[in-house]
Amino acid sequence: MLKINNLHVSVADKPILKGLTLEVPAGEVHAVMGPNGAGKSTLGYSLSGRPGYEVTDGSASWNGRDLLDLDPAERAAAGLFLSFQYPIEIPGVPAMTFIRTALNAQKRARGEEEVSAPAFLKLVKAASQSLKMDFDMLKRPLNVGFSGGEKKRMEILQMALLEPSLLILDETDSGLDIDALRIVADGVNAMRSPERSMLVITHYQRLLDYIKPDRVHVLAGGRIVASGGPELALELEAEGYDKFLPEAA
Repeated sequence: MLKINNLHVSVADKPILKGLTLEVPAGEVHAVMGPNGAGKSTLGYSLSGRPGYEVTDGSASWNGRDLLDLDPAERAAAGLFLSFQYPIEIPGVPAMTFIRTALNAQKRARGEEEVSAPAFLKLVKAASQSLKMDFDMLKRPLNVGFSGGEKKRMEILQMALLEPSLLILDETDSGLDIDALRIVADGVNAMRSPERSMLVITHYQRLLDYIKPDRVHVLAGGRIVASGGPELALELEAEGYDKFLPEAA
C-alpha cells in the first residue's frame, strides 16, 4: 500500500502541497485529477525523490517502507516508477543501453541476478512489439528526435521491463493522439495485477476511458478535497473544478 499522510512540500520556498493525505491499496488504480497548479506533478516528483522538492512535514510509505528516507535510486529499487509528463532527451545514450543499465542496477540493488544481453534482447523485442514500436528506435539515443507519442511509448516500454510495483503516471496522455493513447493505455493495463498499485495523474477523463480507475481523487489547493468512484471523473469532465475550489481555499 502507498500511504501518504499530511504531506507538505515546498519548491523554491513556495508551499505547493499543503497537507495531502492519500492511500492506494495494493492492486488498485487511483486517478488524481485537478486544475493547473494544484500540485499534481509535485506529488509525483516528491514521491520519486526529485531534487528541489522539499518535504517540510508529513510522511509517505510504500509497503511499510519510508519512501522519504530513501534516495531516488533506492526508491526505484523498492519498486517505484515515475512516467514523466515530458520525457527528456539524452543524446549519445542508446535507449536499449539506458534501459538495460537501469534494469541491472535495480537487480543488483535487490540482490538479484543481472539480465544477460541475449536475455534482455529477447525481452525488449517482445515488449516493443506489444507497443507497436519500431525496434530500430531502441538503437537511437533515448528520446532524441522522437515524437510525443514515441516518447510516451518508450516510457511504457521501460515500465514493462523494469516491472515496478508502484506506478506513478504523470499526465501520460499529454501530447498523444487517439491511436497512440490507446496503445499506451493497453501497455499500462497489461501491468495491472493484485500486487501492483497505480497512481494516474491526469487532467482529462479521456485517459480514464481506457485506464479504468478504482478511485478518483480531486487535488486542489495542495490537498485532496474530494474522492469517489469513476463517476467523479465524469462529473469533473462535465462541470469542471469550480465547485471544489472554495473547499480547497
